[in-house]
Amino acid sequence: MRKGKRNILIAVILMFSLLLNGHPQEAYALATQSTHISALKDYVFGDENTIVQIKPVNGMYIVFLSICDTKSRALVFKGTGQTIESAWNAAEEKATAAAAEKNYEIIWVKADIVDSAEVIDTVDLNKEVEENYYQNFWRKGIAFDSGFSTAYLEAEVNGNKMLTYYTESELVEGKVDYDSILLNLTNINHYRKTYYGLDEIKSIPDKITVFTTTGFFCDENINLYKLYAYGLDHGRRQIEVTDDKVIETVIINASNYLYDMLQPNGEFQYGYFPVFDNKMGSYNILRHTGSIWSLINLYRMTNDEALIPKLDSSISYLLDGYIEYKSDDAAYVIERKVNEVKLGGNALAVILLTEYMDVFKTDKYTELVRHLANGILELEDLNNGTYYHVLNFPDYSPKEEYRTVYYDGEATFALTRAYTCTKDQKYLDGAKAAVENFILTDYTVYRDHWVAYALNEITKYIPDERYYKFALQNVQYNLDTIYYQETSYHTYLELLMVSWQTYERLIESNIQVEYLNEFDVDYFAQTIYKRAKHMLNGYFYPEYAMYMKAPHKALNAFFVRHDNYRIRIDDIQHFIGGYYLYTQYYEHILPYLY
Repeated sequence: MRKGKRNILIAVILMFSLLLNGHPQEAYALATQSTHISALKDYVFGDENTIVQIKPVNGMYIVFLSICDTKSRALVFKGTGQTIESAWNAAEEKATAAAAEKNYEIIWVKADIVDSAEVIDTVDLNKEVEENYYQNFWRKGIAFDSGFSTAYLEAEVNGNKMLTYYTESELVEGKVDYDSILLNLTNINHYRKTYYGLDEIKSIPDKITVFTTTGFFCDENINLYKLYAYGLDHGRRQIEVTDDKVIETVIINASNYLYDMLQPNGEFQYGYFPVFDNKMGSYNILRHTGSIWSLINLYRMTNDEALIPKLDSSISYLLDGYIEYKSDDAAYVIERKVNEVKLGGNALAVILLTEYMDVFKTDKYTELVRHLANGILELEDLNNGTYYHVLNFPDYSPKEEYRTVYYDGEATFALTRAYTCTKDQKYLDGAKAAVENFILTDYTVYRDHWVAYALNEITKYIPDERYYKFALQNVQYNLDTIYYQETSYHTYLELLMVSWQTYERLIESNIQVEYLNEFDVDYFAQTIYKRAKHMLNGYFYPEYAMYMKAPHKALNAFFVRHDNYRIRIDDIQHFIGGYYLYTQYYEHILPYLY
C-alpha cells in the first residue's frame, strides 16, 4: 500500500475513534486534513528532486499552507522549523486547528515552501514595482521581519490589494516617488482583522523581506500539481504540453461560466471584480452581442441542445430592446444608455446573426442582416473606404467621426459576412473599399484582430495577391510584440489564429504570393503556441481563484490581471475566440514547433 493511502486509512480509523469518544471537532479536523493535506504532503515529500534543492532561509525552513472551502477567501497558515517536514507539520497543525474551530471544509490545499529571500529597504520596493510595470504583476511574497512572523504570499498581496501600483501615466510621465511607501496598511489590517482576528499593525517597517516560493496544489478530487515557481507563470499548475485537449477543457469551462452569466431575461451579468466580490453596474450592448457569438462556439463543441433556449433569449434581448429602423432599408443597434448609434454595434450584430444562421442552418435573420448591413453602408464613404463611427439617437445626426479603430475591422468583416449570407454584391464592394483603405493607410500598425477576421473572410471571395500579402504582413510585422507581450492580451491569439486560417487557404489554393518568401511560418507557429500557453495565466484555475473573496464566483473564468483581475463578458469572449480556433488548428501548427 502506498504511504499516502496508508496514512489516510490510519486517519479514518482515528477519526471514528474520536467520534465514538465524543470529540467531534477533533474528528472533523482530522477528516479534513487526512485527505487533502495528507495527500499533498505525500506528493510534496515524494518530489525529492525539488525538496533537496530548497535551502533554509535565515537558518530555518518556512512553509505556508493555504486552505479553501471554495466559498470564501483561502486561509493561510505558516510554519517554521529546522527541516521542511517540521515546518510543514507546524503549518498543518495551525490549519487543521482553525478548520476544526470554524467547522471549515477543506476542499483545496496549496503549499508554498520559501526557496529564497532578500532583505531590502522598504522604499526600494518602489523600484522593483516600477520594473514590473503592470498592476498585480509583482510576484514575490513580503515579510515584515526576517523571522517571517508577519508574512504574506504573493497571492495574498495581490489578492487583497496590499500593494499600491503606479498607474501607467505615472510611469510614462516619470512621476514615481521613490520615497513613498507602496504597501497599503489599511488593506493589510483589514485582511488581518477580517480573516484572522489579529490586531492592527501600526506602521510599515523600514526594511522588509521579499521572498519566492516553490508551490504545490491539491484540488477537490485530490488531483495533485506542482506549480510554476517564477516569472509570469508563477503560482499556476505546471502543464507539460499546452495541447488542444488542455485548451478544450479550459474553454468549455469558461464558456459554461459565460453561459451561466446569462440571466432569465437574456441579459448578461456584465462583469465582476473578484478581489472584493464587486459586480459591475454598467452594460454595453456591443459586448453583449459579441459574447453571444462566442457562446455559439460552445454549441459547436458540445452539440448540447439545452444551450439553445438561453442563446435565443439573449438574441431576443438584443433584437427586442436595441434595434431601431431608421428607414425601410436600414436599421441600427442603439446603445440606449447614451443614445448612440455605434458602427461596431451593427457590425457585431451582423456577425452574430450570420454565425447563428450558419450553425443552426436557418435563414430566419436574413432580412434583419440586410437592414443592419445597409446601416453600415450608410456610414461608409465608398470613395475612400472610411467609416463614420458614431451617430446621435434618435435623430441620427453625426456625433463622432472616429472612436476606435476596432469598428473599422468589425464593419468590414460584417459586410463580408452579409455578402456570404445574401450574395448581394454591394456588401462585398463595401468591404473591398475598406480593405483597400487598410492597405493604403497600413492598418498593420494597430495589431487589430478584427482586421484579420475581415481579411480572412474577404479572401474567400476576392483572392487578390495584395490582400493575402497584407494579411500575412498583419502577422509578420507584429510577431515580436505579440510573442513578448507580458499581459494575457487575449485578442492577440485571435489575430494569430484567424491569420493562420488565411495562411492555410493561401497555401491550399496555390495562389502565388511573392511575400511568402519572406514570411516566417515557423516563428508564426511558435508565437501561437507561446500565446496559448501564456494566456492560461489569465484563467482562474483554483490555485488562483482561492485567494479571491468568493472563489467559486471566479473559478473557471478568464480574467485580466492588470485590471484588478477583471472578469467581463467580452474578455471571456475574446479568450474563447482565439482558443477555440487554436483547438481546431493545433495539429496543423505542431510540425512547426520542433
